[in-house]
Amino acid sequence: MTKAAPPELTRLGVILTDRGSRYAVSGAPVGSRADIDAALAELKRERAYAKATHNTWAVRLPTGDLKADDGEAGAGMVILRMLEREEVDKHLVIVTRWYGGKKLGGDRFRRVQDAVRAYLKAVQTTPD
Repeated sequence: MTKAAPPELTRLGVILTDRGSRYAVSGAPVGSRADIDAALAELKRERAYAKATHNTWAVRLPTGDLKADDGEAGAGMVILRMLEREEVDKHLVIVTRWYGGKKLGGDRFRRVQDAVRAYLKAVQTTPD
């Protein structure tokens, strides 16, 4: 049995910084949990992403919504709500943060939103 290729991952790289923290955003079209796991593994093959403080993500699938905070409490839900609002299905969005040494409080959610907006604009996803 051959292993399926991971979904094509789009990386925008570091798109913004705030008080030393750097944010990057990536994503890929996915159809299953196996696709999600493959896309995350592909992203983390790059050492910088594997060592990032947080790789938060969310996706809406026909089988149900999935999200992960990866230690950044609430960030996965922020991504998921934005995907719901934009009616984006079957598209994984990953926001990566490298902590810069200063707590951002609620501003961290604004940076996650900024990253997701930039990604959705860049890939111009369409609802399924």
